[in-house]
Amino acid sequence: MQNSEAMALSVALLAAAGELTRRIHEGVVARGFEGLRPAHGFAFTRLAPDGATVTDLAAHLGVTKQAASQLVDELVRKGYVERRSHPDDARSRLIVMTSLGWACAGAAEAAAVEAVRPWVGVLGERGARALREQLLLVAPDGPVRPVW
Repeated sequence: MQNSEAMALSVALLAAAGELTRRIHEGVVARGFEGLRPAHGFAFTRLAPDGATVTDLAAHLGVTKQAASQLVDELVRKGYVERRSHPDDARSRLIVMTSLGWACAGAAEAAAVEAVRPWVGVLGERGARALREQLLLVAPDGPVRPVW
């Protein structure tokens, strides 16, 4: 792939990711979940389904433990997550989503369906499925990090 093609692909993927993030966030807000930023949604992807430590969350988000701790403090104050005793490590606290956090995650899923609907309209069901499968080949399980 030539430089210009690589750059065009990079720009297209970044534009799609940015638009998808914006539309999902707007859909969450439209469903009544206020006071959140897209970074909170990126944290939720790591906290679901079984919770995580602040250290795990920091690694997932690509931030310091202090920054992750501040984000957790904010989410605790807003009622989206809570700290619990860690079942395997008495020195750590497990950060888990509350029922409000799970409701917000459900709103994000519904917003994601709406956000990709136009893609399915352009690509068709088969094309959208192929796009997902191809993207999973190049980014199979990497953390989903916000653009700070």
